[in-house]
Amino acid sequence: MARDGVAVDPVFAALVARRRAGERFDVRAECARLGVSTKTFYKYLRRFEIEGVDGFYPRSRRPLTSPSLVAAAVEDVIVAARKDLAGSGLDEGAESILFWITDHPDQWPPGQVVPSRATVNRVLDRRGMVVAVPQRAPKRCGRRFEADHPNTRWQMDGFEVTLSTGIKVMVLHILDDCSRFDLACHVASSENAHDVWAAFTTAAAAYGLPAQLQTDNGTAFSGKRRGWTSALEANCLTLGIRHIPSSVGHPQTCGKVERAHKTTRKWLRSQPLAGTPEELQTQLDTYRVIYNEQRRKTHLGGLTPDQRFRLGPRDGPGPDTLTAPFLVTECITSTSGCIGIDGTLVGIGRPHAGQPATVFRQGDRVTVFIGNEIAAEIVLDRRRRYQRQSGLELPMS
Repeated sequence: MARDGVAVDPVFAALVARRRAGERFDVRAECARLGVSTKTFYKYLRRFEIEGVDGFYPRSRRPLTSPSLVAAAVEDVIVAARKDLAGSGLDEGAESILFWITDHPDQWPPGQVVPSRATVNRVLDRRGMVVAVPQRAPKRCGRRFEADHPNTRWQMDGFEVTLSTGIKVMVLHILDDCSRFDLACHVASSENAHDVWAAFTTAAAAYGLPAQLQTDNGTAFSGKRRGWTSALEANCLTLGIRHIPSSVGHPQTCGKVERAHKTTRKWLRSQPLAGTPEELQTQLDTYRVIYNEQRRKTHLGGLTPDQRFRLGPRDGPGPDTLTAPFLVTECITSTSGCIGIDGTLVGIGRPHAGQPATVFRQGDRVTVFIGNEIAAEIVLDRRRRYQRQSGLELPMS
């Protein structure tokens, strides 16, 4: 075949060359034998006369003009935004670049439309600014969760930082699950019970108490899985805060604060290395202002963490702090006559084992139906894993 974009075969090329050399033959008949049109034959003949053998090679099909091509001035601004964010130690992905462009209208070329996230990524790829990373697991592999209100759930964890003197210190990090507001970055000598409580009380004094506190299973945070109660767990119980330890060997449970560690570390790498814990604390206080008040987030609708946190409504300890949504769920009663609700087991009796149950919930108030009959009414005691039969408030007959 002789087509644009596909090299011609040797027989056709020889036929064109013979004609150019002056040989006379029936062009129509030869073209019919090779399965090409006479128009194609004469097109390649003209190319061969002008370009020689190069005329037989495929030509680019790129259009002469590209009206939708991103202007060079737009690409320059995108690259400048990328460099500015990277130099500041902040995330420099496409979404952050788009927020930077929105916040710097004086840098944007007049009359140009702000590009999409995909266009920004293509520009960065053309400019060689995209770093290849290993393929990640699809998002569907994990179970995502997010609190509906600020102070509904805090996540707390720690990470190490090495000072210029070589001494390692611990940064105790607290993040609000709903707004991603950075509540505290507390420098401590280690991850110990005293400093963990100090970091928590500092955050609580400034922003109020949460309804839930989620941590990993470090000994300073939780002793539940080891058969004892940590000081943090005991204090949370006294304040009416539900403490939630993560699954063992599953840091994704506290994934939001784990991801926040990465952002914090990246910013610290762009700063002079601190020599003392006090200098590091000053740097982290500056970072929290930048993170909370300047970095806008897509999942927050373009708001900063500070704006979303202040937007409220804020939750707090106790079941009646917020008007809880009304939920209806269905489940199967276990062989021991129990159903699971928010990490607790509610006993409704062995006679109902294996039967489908319909659960009506509003906050901690629960009504359980088996068929059309009420099996139980209860107010969950979240301090207990198992809601004992004696704690059930059965309706009067």
